[in-house]
Amino acid sequence: MPASILMPMPLPASIEKALQEPYPLTADQLAFYEKNRFIKLKQVLDPDTLLFFNEAIGNRVALLNREQRPLAERNTYGKAFLQLMNLWREDDIVKQLVFSPRLARIATELMDTRGVRMYHDQALFKEAGGGITPWHADQFYWPLASDKTITAWIPLQATPLEMGPLEFSAGSHVITEGRELAISDESEAAMQQRLRVTDFDHVIEPFDAGEVSFHSGWVFHRAGANQSSTMRKVMTIIYMDVDMRLKAPENANQQLDWEVWCPGAEIGEIINTPLNPVLYEQ
Repeated sequence: MPASILMPMPLPASIEKALQEPYPLTADQLAFYEKNRFIKLKQVLDPDTLLFFNEAIGNRVALLNREQRPLAERNTYGKAFLQLMNLWREDDIVKQLVFSPRLARIATELMDTRGVRMYHDQALFKEAGGGITPWHADQFYWPLASDKTITAWIPLQATPLEMGPLEFSAGSHVITEGRELAISDESEAAMQQRLRVTDFDHVIEPFDAGEVSFHSGWVFHRAGANQSSTMRKVMTIIYMDVDMRLKAPENANQQLDWEVWCPGAEIGEIINTPLNPVLYEQ
């Protein structure tokens, strides 16, 4: 583990305070999430905090990114975004956002658990001209024993439709068809057809600056291409129930996730490893 995270650098006092303050959820918001398994929440991050982390995460991604191929030479997944994982282990400033009690408490309350722990984080930067992110459900990749998982999708700038904001199929967590599909052209074609014949609303909306969405591991979602001339910067944090147990992997991706994101965890036991710290408890 990098030594830098053992001695966290101080944040500006106003930003540190903003990351500690609770974000009150209403009964209607909790009910909306329970029904649809996604929700968009406005003004989760204030303008100063958003600008601060736009710069901090942008700098770290630029430093760590090794993708040099032109977009035209990449497959659909590669065109969708630049993907950097577990930045909390690389940068003590980024760690302050990823470990934020404000965000972790929202995740805890939406899932109705006694707390949450880290699965992993990832920066998803969609380049200008970057392609679509195909329909998929995240939990295809995760060797986790329950559906008590949630991802905070944090745009680091206002994200109009032309930049490819996250889209949701509201309530689609009940669909079992398509859960076996990785992010691919196949998942896009299959789920586009499957979701078209259902009553689930396809929600395509821009994100205001400071707006953050939360979605469960089994709700289907996608993103459009970035048709703007600007990088779409997004940070994500994947939380799981504080009592989440490891299940036997059902595909090669889940086996790999076990080895990379939960090393040392044992099947049937609570995932309590150094890479999966508790971020919030009620």
